[in-house]
Amino acid sequence: MKVVKPKKLKPGDLIGIVSPASSADDYSRVEQGVKYLERIGYRVIVGENVGKYNGYLAGSDEERLSDLHKLFKNKDVKAIICVRGGYGANRILAKIDYKLIKANPKIFVGYSDITALQMAFLKHAGLVTFAGPMLAVDLYDDVNPYAEEFFWRILTSEKKIGKIDLPENENLYKLTKGSSKGKLVGGNLALITGLIGTPYLPPFKDAILFLEDIGELPYRIDRMLSQIKLSGILEETSGVILGSFVDCNEHDPMKKTLSLGEVIDSYFGSLNIPVVYNFPHGHIPVKATLPFGINVKVNASNETVDYNEGAVI
Repeated sequence: MKVVKPKKLKPGDLIGIVSPASSADDYSRVEQGVKYLERIGYRVIVGENVGKYNGYLAGSDEERLSDLHKLFKNKDVKAIICVRGGYGANRILAKIDYKLIKANPKIFVGYSDITALQMAFLKHAGLVTFAGPMLAVDLYDDVNPYAEEFFWRILTSEKKIGKIDLPENENLYKLTKGSSKGKLVGGNLALITGLIGTPYLPPFKDAILFLEDIGELPYRIDRMLSQIKLSGILEETSGVILGSFVDCNEHDPMKKTLSLGEVIDSYFGSLNIPVVYNFPHGHIPVKATLPFGINVKVNASNETVDYNEGAVI
């Protein structure tokens, strides 16, 4: 699979804002996020349908798709940052003009439900995208210093990142041993599972698979990991990076359950590929931006992850 890297972001560049899934709970977060981007030296254009509501969606499918297409078509826009995740990005996958995306490669940022778009862009346009801070979630208030520095460094420099320095007092944990290299793919576990059997997942052959999630009880994590295993994905990948699984433990102390750790170990602990856990990414403020599509190395024996190339040109 041939990948296309977007151009690096420069001071004064125009950043587009889009809501391809859900709306911000409070539109003032969008306004505050825009002020943050302007304060650090960028110009901003907000999609004309941002702020609309259609149940749990940020407007109709046509409105959300229109904003996405217009921002990719706008030659002045150098990066697109999603307002938030939520629900609904997968509803527009079949309607996206992937030739337009491929002809206008640019930085595209989001995570959670945005995973659906990122995997589809990688599959059908070869575009390297970024699982990183979103406007009304991570950039509207006090921005975490680790996440902020990592994010802007990876978007503004074509230099190789190399070994990922972890946040203070954090460590990676190995579930297996060994090391391997491959293109980074994945994202939110529920979204990856929901795309299995569709034409919107990129190849997993010799890839490094990343997974994270939020608010899923152990039995649901079990169900989704079972589907991933039964699909053959784990047999194809050359390594696994597990991020943060927020609020994924059973809250009822009287309920019989496997722990999250037991579920994860049952699927990954006996694999003959390197697997590390606790990578700083997911629904957490202290996150390392993930560039899907670039070559990375995971060394479970040394408990390290390296980005082997830059993500922009």
